[in-house]
Amino acid sequence: QVHLTESGGGSVQAGDSLRLSCATSGRSFDRYYMGWVRQPPGKQREFVALISARSVDVDYAQSVKGRFTISRDNAKSTVYLQMNNLEPEATARYYCATPLAREHSGGREPTNYAYWGQGTQVTVSP
Repeated sequence: QVHLTESGGGSVQAGDSLRLSCATSGRSFDRYYMGWVRQPPGKQREFVALISARSVDVDYAQSVKGRFTISRDNAKSTVYLQMNNLEPEATARYYCATPLAREHSGGREPTNYAYWGQGTQVTVSP
């Protein structure tokens, strides 16, 4: 069974940085794309970033491009999201997620991701 566990969220002020981590288990981590998705208060889940199995391909939502960086450590079965210069609009619950099939990108559509963590809350004050 696939397990994903996020950590690293918190309450910060605008302009601060946070680094989210997502530890995984249950299958060969280095064969699967990983993604970050967030859900702002009262809104639907939205794509943030994705990374391919060997970090060759990355993609970001336009709203975070240049400020967020996704990375992974296959030896640790962990994916990260470095978030710099945070804005209040980044307030959301952040989830890591992964598709069902090997080497298959979930793309920017959250419904394409089969496995999800429980999420970690990020709150950014003005």
